[in-house]
Amino acid sequence: MRHIQAQSGQSLADLDIARLREEVLQHRVLVLRGFAALDSQEYIDCASGWGEILRWNFGEILNVRVDPQATNYLFTCGNVPHHWDGAFAAQVPFLQLFQCLESPGPGSGGETVFCDTVRLWKQASEEQRQRWSGVRVHYQTDKLAHYGGSICAPLVARHPLTGETTLRFAEPPDEETAPLNPLSLEVEGAALPELLQELRPLLYSDDYCYNHCWQPGDYVIADNHALLHARRPFREAASRHLQRIHIL
Repeated sequence: MRHIQAQSGQSLADLDIARLREEVLQHRVLVLRGFAALDSQEYIDCASGWGEILRWNFGEILNVRVDPQATNYLFTCGNVPHHWDGAFAAQVPFLQLFQCLESPGPGSGGETVFCDTVRLWKQASEEQRQRWSGVRVHYQTDKLAHYGGSICAPLVARHPLTGETTLRFAEPPDEETAPLNPLSLEVEGAALPELLQELRPLLYSDDYCYNHCWQPGDYVIADNHALLHARRPFREAASRHLQRIHIL
């Protein structure tokens, strides 16, 4: 993770985006703090400087906040299990751009967990690497939001820009996940209970994870090809509103 604090009078437009894209490849996560908030069109215009925006059926910006009528656990105050964005899309985006408009506050939960799977792979044993390389996972979930369907993906993959080895895994829900749009998994090359028992502690280990506690005004840019990400649950009464844009 790399943290960049705004200098006096500095705006996002003053940043060297070409250099920052290279830093994302190196550090996986960039946290920009102290910059002025952007309205939706300004945010889209700024994001377009990072590359081609992935347009979903709702448009360019996903508003991640609690919705009492939610049919998808993304829009609840429960946890969100580890996953990578775009798994069910035609193209997997390279970057996630987040703008925080409201946050639960310190000690209220709602942190985003970013797991560096490149580092995890590099520190894995040869036995683990051989075992994981033979695993393929079939995922299925109903399309109740902007994603859904059925896919099959190898656990071990390559970063399309750096060639580094990564892990691609969508974790099934647990007891802290709202019981909506359950994700079902079928595994080839391993037994699911044993795979979860091995992977889950690693995916949340401080050795590989950065836990971002949001503050209003934060901008976070993350490498979706190298990382898996999850969300910790937060207090139901707490406000949490992130805006996310994907860059291909």
